[in-house]
Amino acid sequence: MKFGKDFKKQMVPEWVEAYMDYNELKQILRQIRVSRVPKTPQTPLRSLQQKLSMYSLFRGLDDVAFKGQESNRGDVEDQVIKISPFVGDSNRTCYRTKFLLESEELGRELQVKFFSKLDEELNKVNAFYKDKVEEVMKEAVELNKQMSAFIALKIMAQNQSIKGSQSEFVMAPLRAAPQEAGPSNYRENDKAKAITNAASDKLDFRKLLNHVTIHNKGEGPSSVFRGFMKDSKDKDLSFNKAELKEVQERLRVAFTEFYQKLKFVKNFSFINLFAFSKIMKKYEKTTSRHAARLYMKIVDKSYLGNSDEVTKLMENAEHLFIKHLYNANRREGMKPLRPKSRREMHRVTFFSGFFAGCSIALVIAIVLMVRARRIFSRGHASPYLENMFGLYSLFLYIVLHLLMYAVDIYFWKRFRVNYPFIFNFKKGTELRFREVFFLTTGLAVLALASFLANINFIIDVTTGVGDPASFAKFIPLLVALAFLCTAFCPFNIMYRSSRFFLIKCVFRCICAPFYEVKLQDFFLADQLTSQIQAIRIIEFYICYYSQPGFPQGQSDCHDSAVYNAFYFVLAVIPYCIRFLQCLRRLVQEGDRIHGYNALKYLTAVVAVVMRTVYELKKGTPLMVVALVTSAMAVAYNTYWDLVLDWGLLRRNSKNFYLRDKLLVSHKSVYYIAMVINVLLRATWLQYVLEFNVHGLRKSAFSTTISCLEIIRRGMWNFFRLENEHLNNVGKFRAFRSLPLPFNYHDETDNDEEEEEADEEEKVD
Repeated sequence: MKFGKDFKKQMVPEWVEAYMDYNELKQILRQIRVSRVPKTPQTPLRSLQQKLSMYSLFRGLDDVAFKGQESNRGDVEDQVIKISPFVGDSNRTCYRTKFLLESEELGRELQVKFFSKLDEELNKVNAFYKDKVEEVMKEAVELNKQMSAFIALKIMAQNQSIKGSQSEFVMAPLRAAPQEAGPSNYRENDKAKAITNAASDKLDFRKLLNHVTIHNKGEGPSSVFRGFMKDSKDKDLSFNKAELKEVQERLRVAFTEFYQKLKFVKNFSFINLFAFSKIMKKYEKTTSRHAARLYMKIVDKSYLGNSDEVTKLMENAEHLFIKHLYNANRREGMKPLRPKSRREMHRVTFFSGFFAGCSIALVIAIVLMVRARRIFSRGHASPYLENMFGLYSLFLYIVLHLLMYAVDIYFWKRFRVNYPFIFNFKKGTELRFREVFFLTTGLAVLALASFLANINFIIDVTTGVGDPASFAKFIPLLVALAFLCTAFCPFNIMYRSSRFFLIKCVFRCICAPFYEVKLQDFFLADQLTSQIQAIRIIEFYICYYSQPGFPQGQSDCHDSAVYNAFYFVLAVIPYCIRFLQCLRRLVQEGDRIHGYNALKYLTAVVAVVMRTVYELKKGTPLMVVALVTSAMAVAYNTYWDLVLDWGLLRRNSKNFYLRDKLLVSHKSVYYIAMVINVLLRATWLQYVLEFNVHGLRKSAFSTTISCLEIIRRGMWNFFRLENEHLNNVGKFRAFRSLPLPFNYHDETDNDEEEEEADEEEKVD
């Protein structure tokens, strides 16, 4: 693999703009190579001179003196650059390179441009790396305090004497040892000492515990009610084992996230140093000028190449994590810190293809059997098959949604959208597109095979159509129960972590006002708004199997007042969930944009209610009201999709009516997606206008409209996450901000912070 591709592969997706622009520098070198090619035609005499020069250069393998002279002469005469450090913005050391060759040198202007760009990239990378090191140093100080409180709490929970166990409290602080470097790093070392000086002292843990409370996560109905009853959401220490276990688990997560951040920062330094080395070698190869060693000396002396705080932090973090959170069990402690990379499973790929082929074969078999035996033209079979079609359409919606999700994952991965971080998946547990496609095709085979079995049960080869077997009616119910049992299975089979993650998100959506709304929660709720027809089919399942003798169709269910009432309620539940989530975010964050978003879902609720009323009762006045409300909802939702969710239609963008940053290189993809989104949003109006399509039943047409909405949602998913990813890139946000278990309430904290700030100002 070429270095350029490997360099891009190892980048942290959210930090892409902070890395050295390797491709741009390579492009300048290509221009230099072209400019240095002689434009005079190759004459026979010139060709002969070049051939003779090949022989004249050969001096023998043992001519060591000659090689030494050539090397020394190259070092002296080939000094093409002079690098001067200077103090830039924020009192940081920057570098400027001066090109020394004469103006007649071929490609001189391009070489000046190359070194100017190289200095710009070095200063950019240095500044970003220093910011990240200072950030992790501050986090290390906070984790020191958290670990000190945890150890004190652990001993108190075990009913040990603080005085007798005081020696166990003295631990190595989680900080980097100051490095011995030149004058350029003197201020950085003093600052690192100032930041971590307080953490290195021995702590009075008895006094510490008097000023420590456990931070309450603030999730769930009980915490919300406690928030109304109390001013503070924190709770005092009770020194019990349950409390200790909760704190220990939260510290494990915090340390794991901190260690992963350290790994990324360290890799950022390593891969950029390697990139500078590679690009300078390419420069020497292109220009035959010796400048790499001189420039790399400056790079190695810079903060990027001369700082070892991150390495020290990683060593101390491993020590503290293993000793205090895993009882010195290094094998178990290193598993979360250095998880093994997942391997591709060939059997998943094989069975995905196998099930896909089986699904296609089953679809063909069903179509041929229905057409050959003219089942829908038979009096007894037609109502039964309509019921079966209504029941099995639930699996159609689920399979189609999973298929669109697999396609989304494939393109997210291709365009380097960091979806595991955005969805907050546990590292190593996220499903890849092959695994989602495997689940999709497996469910499709199960549903299609059972549907084909239903057709066979209602047909008698000798007598034609007969009464369906009584147990054949339960086949869809058995398939649905098998699907639910697999989803809620507590055993470690069929991607348990992903299944439980989904169940947890569903529960948080149901309890929307009582939980902090995260992206995965409202993203799932948005998916549910595209599955209204599937939710109504669940109601039809209950109606179909709860009545004795089974009704002959959905029309019998609509005769029930209870069924019609829930027919309204179930259709608006997903929109109500999103409405409540927006209100929760409005109250919690205070951003008015969430209020406008809540209004969007409120218009959708009104449109769905009026459309359902018109569907059940008909009438011209109801049609007009339903049409107006649906049109308003379509316009509002379409604008929100394109402008806010996708971030498109920017007037001052450098890409005409798109956005400045695009992951897909072909701009036409965005324009086509916008048009398709508008057209598929407008299909809502079909439920009111009821266009008749020749040869297509009403239930089949309704199913088609629902499938189109699922396809639109799948397309929406890609651009929605692309926009979210680009927002993270713009803010260099690649890690979660996790709440730490302890809160400190000490009146002297503010005074100490002010003293540290004054010391830092004096140092600067």
